[in-house]
Amino acid sequence: MPLYIGLMSGTSLDGIDAALVEIDNTPSDTRPRLLATHAEPMPAALRARLWGLCHAERASFAELAEAEDAFCRLQAQAVTALLAASDTPRDTVAAIGSHGQTVEHAPQGHAGGPAYTLQLDNPSLLAELTGISVVADFRRRDLAAGGQAAPLAPAFHEALFRAPKEWRLVLNLGGFANLTLLPPAEDPRAPLGFDSGPANALLDAWHARHRGGAFDLDGAWAASGRVDEALLARLLAEPFFHLPPPRSTGRELFHLHWLEAQLTGEERPEDVQATLAELTAASVAQAVSMARERLDAPAEARLIPCGGGAHNHDLLSRLARRLPDSALTDGATSGWPADWLEAGAFAWLAWRRLQGLPGNLPSVTGAAGPRVLGGVYAP
Repeated sequence: MPLYIGLMSGTSLDGIDAALVEIDNTPSDTRPRLLATHAEPMPAALRARLWGLCHAERASFAELAEAEDAFCRLQAQAVTALLAASDTPRDTVAAIGSHGQTVEHAPQGHAGGPAYTLQLDNPSLLAELTGISVVADFRRRDLAAGGQAAPLAPAFHEALFRAPKEWRLVLNLGGFANLTLLPPAEDPRAPLGFDSGPANALLDAWHARHRGGAFDLDGAWAASGRVDEALLARLLAEPFFHLPPPRSTGRELFHLHWLEAQLTGEERPEDVQATLAELTAASVAQAVSMARERLDAPAEARLIPCGGGAHNHDLLSRLARRLPDSALTDGATSGWPADWLEAGAFAWLAWRRLQGLPGNLPSVTGAAGPRVLGGVYAP
């Protein structure tokens, strides 16, 4: 049975997720199955280097090359550890799907320039280090076809979660939040998906500044504060929240300087944290309403949260209040653990590439049509 490995490092920069996925090539059964996982922690020095590149106005070729080399070698470590832990021979893996590390994403271009998206990745080196074929550079083919190049996961969400008669919402709460609205399988309409705005990126950054540590465990600090309604209104006035789909975003827009520009200086830090959590919930609810209106979908839908935010009880409580008609469901009960959807998506996208099948959803990214994504690098 063909095996694939998906590698994903998100905007949190906390490590590389590696997922071992089995996909049958027979037309009757192409549903992916998660066999094993491994999380490779990001060394502090590499995290700081990547963080600096994500926020740099200028960077030298040498800086980019050094960061890319270190990142690629960490990917190879993740693959080796995953194979060892699952007792999987290398020669049984058809390909590695490598997303790379996004350092800038500008689907609308910058200052009148062309659209671009930049992921640090070296698939040639990764193939050399692992002895396994690598599929990489997934995003730029969609961008070339006029798409946003993001989010790409909704096509995988459709493969996993589209149900015969039930509307479903898949909500990825990573550094940024994106949603996928899935009509019932018997409905001919295509899924709709887009970025709703920040999720953990601002919450983590504000928590790190005032409390230290990588994140607000279970949203406890946010829960201790009170929402500043005036601040929330100023944040929600950001034009991005009112753009129609297709749309995508990242740290280029939502960062601490963006937040600080809206502060008076009199706010308690814990109240700002509570307001940021409410911003995520409110912007998700606003995006869900927009998606439902576009597809003329009913209010009732099964909501499947995934990503790191799926473990944040405070955030989930806020979402439940904002989306009272959506029944929250653990992704694992729907067939896939919440933490491993994105890594699994890139294993699945590698399989699609080797089969010569499109990996994007034009209804999500806005591309001119379905496109086969990624390049193949033999070992």
